[in-house]
Amino acid sequence: MAESGSPQPKRPTPPRQEQKNLRKPLQVMHISRKDEPEDPSQSLNKLIDEKNQELNQKENDVNPSFLQKPLKTTSPNQPKIFQSDHEEDISMEDILSKDSFSKQNKKFSSTFNSGDFVERSVDDFDFDEDAFLAALDENEPVGNTGEIAKGSVIGIESDGVYVDIGGKAPGFMPKHECGLGVISNLKERFPKGLEVEVLVTREQNADGMVTISCRALALRKSWEKVLQLAKEAKVVEVKINGFNRGGVTCDLEGLRGFIPRSQLNEGENHESLVGKNISVAFIEVTPDNRKLILSEKKAITVAKFANLEIGQLVKGKVVAVKPYGFFIDIGGISGLLHQSMITNGSLRSLREVFNQGDDIKALITDLDPARGRIGLNTALLEGMPGELLVEKGKVLAEAEDRAIKAQSILLQAKEQKEEKEEKEIQ
Repeated sequence: MAESGSPQPKRPTPPRQEQKNLRKPLQVMHISRKDEPEDPSQSLNKLIDEKNQELNQKENDVNPSFLQKPLKTTSPNQPKIFQSDHEEDISMEDILSKDSFSKQNKKFSSTFNSGDFVERSVDDFDFDEDAFLAALDENEPVGNTGEIAKGSVIGIESDGVYVDIGGKAPGFMPKHECGLGVISNLKERFPKGLEVEVLVTREQNADGMVTISCRALALRKSWEKVLQLAKEAKVVEVKINGFNRGGVTCDLEGLRGFIPRSQLNEGENHESLVGKNISVAFIEVTPDNRKLILSEKKAITVAKFANLEIGQLVKGKVVAVKPYGFFIDIGGISGLLHQSMITNGSLRSLREVFNQGDDIKALITDLDPARGRIGLNTALLEGMPGELLVEKGKVLAEAEDRAIKAQSILLQAKEQKEEKEEKEIQ
């Protein structure tokens, strides 16, 4: 065995065998060249000739003279498209220009005679103004929200009433909108054919039906009437139908009114008033908030105002002296004698004329029952300015006779005031 460190003998290299699969040489594909394209001008001429033949075969009512001529080209570089009897041949460059286009447009329009078009007036059309307005009225929606409508009952269901108010479809009135209070029998309350007045509460839907209400209309009229009563400071009689810790409730013209305990003559035992009738006056009337507040105590004052009028001479007693005048008690109601109405003379102090507890006679010059105010005047009783400061006893003793003269002055002033208000309204 040879040592590991000795060099290995070289082996003989075997002869190479011939390669069996030799790569074939590259084959060159022969590409035949197509014929060169024709000259563009010749193709265009050929296309124009074909189009001329098609145009000659088709008949048209409108045959402008410049379309009847065959299309020509003068040179390969600048083909001529149209030819006219009056102008020279038109090239493609001329057609693309704006000026040439406008000229050709004018020429085209000139080929049409004005007699070809028939002028028609409005009367030639089938148009009727009355029929048009009638169609508008027929299709106009009936019943906008808040409007009052009149109609007749045409149908009754368990949940409401159908009323013909002149629209595409009848108006529907739900059962709870048929009136104030509880209605147990709709057929008895709304027989067919009954003429009713309703308020539209919702405009028509997709079917043309509107929602109507007798209750809403009744409430509107009730609020309008109550507002007028309050404006005139009327005293009304109501029936107490309930109570709570703060007062009692009542019904007035279908509206729920409230009387606070402080405005009752028997506020400590207000539960006993249920079922009784009492006279009340108005403190607050607000339809938007549905607030109706009444007063039994104020009714006494308002009732006394009914016996008073402007220019009337009244007797009273000074109950309070204020920096701005005197408060006078007139049979249970209070009037104000302002410092500017005491005398026409120079007044240094109110106590120069009257003191608390003094008896007094004065003319009513201002009357506001709604706010419970009475304006008094003693200056009109004077014969000369400041007479009340010098001879107060004489003025008060002759007050009845002097009041007659003063009343004529007040009446004249009242008439002038009314005339001025009428002019402002106009």
